Amino acid sequence: MNRVTDASRDGFPAPTRRAAVPATLALAAVAWGVFAPPLLQDQEYHRFADTRLFIGVANAADTLSNLAFLIVGGLGLAFLQRERTARHSAGFASSQELTAYWVFFAGVALTSVGSAYYHMTPDDARLVWDRLPMTIAFMSLVAAVVSERVSVRIGAALLWPLVLLGPASVLYWRWSALAGFENLRPYLAVQYGSIAVVISVSLLYRSRYTHGWAIFVLAVAYAVAKVVEAYDRQIYEAGHWLSGHTLKHLTAALGIYVLLLALQRRRKRVARLN
Repeated sequence: MNRVTDASRDGFPAPTRRAAVPATLALAAVAWGVFAPPLLQDQEYHRFADTRLFIGVANAADTLSNLAFLIVGGLGLAFLQRERTARHSAGFASSQELTAYWVFFAGVALTSVGSAYYHMTPDDARLVWDRLPMTIAFMSLVAAVVSERVSVRIGAALLWPLVLLGPASVLYWRWSALAGFENLRPYLAVQYGSIAVVISVSLLYRSRYTHGWAIFVLAVAYAVAKVVEAYDRQIYEAGHWLSGHTLKHLTAALGIYVLLLALQRRRKRVARLN
C-alpha cells in the first residue's frame, strides 16, 4: 500500500521537488542574515516627516494610524474564536490551521501597540517593541500558508520554531547594538525571507481552499506599503495631509483585512478524482 501524505489524503498533490524553491529561498535568507557583513540601523529612519501633535498625542498620524492594526487584528481573533467554537468550520479543516492564524492576528494586534509606542518617541530602544510583534506575524503567516498549501503537519511543525526565530532576530539586533557590534541583517532576513517563502509557496502550490488569491493581494499591499514608506517625506510635502509612513500603516492593514475577508468566505475545494 502506498504511503498517504497530508496533502494527498485530501486529493491534492503531495509535496514534491517544488519544495526546493521555497527551501532554497529560506536557506539563502539565513545565509545572508548570518554571513553577510553587519548592517547598522540608519538613525535617519527615526526622523519621520509628520510630527504634528493632536489631542496630546505626539507624531499623531503615525501613532494613531496603528489603530488600523488593532481593529483588523481584533476582528481576525473574533472570527477565529467563532470558528473554534462552531460545530463545523467550512474554512478550516483542522485546529492546527486555526492556530497559525490565531498567532498571526495576535501579532497584528500587538503590532498596533508596539508601533504606537515607538512612534510617540522614535528611537532604537522603542523600535524593538515595534518589530517584535511584526516578526511574529510574518513567521506565523509562513506556517499558515505552508499548512494550507503543502502540508498541515509540516506547517504545524514549523509554527513555533519560526515564531521563536522571528523575535530572536530582533533581540539579537538590539543586543548586538548595545554590545558594540550592531547587526540588523538577521532581522531583515526574517522579514524579507518570510515574504519570499510565502510568495513562492503560494505560486507553486494551490490552496486547498477557495479565495487563495487573497495572499497575493496581501503581498501587493506589503510592496506598496514599503514603497510609500520610502517616500515618507515626499508624500507628506505634496499636500501636508498624510505622510508616506502613515499610508504604510493603512495600506498594510488594508491588505490584512482583505486576507481576513477571504478567510471568512473561503471553503474547502472539492478534490478532482482521476
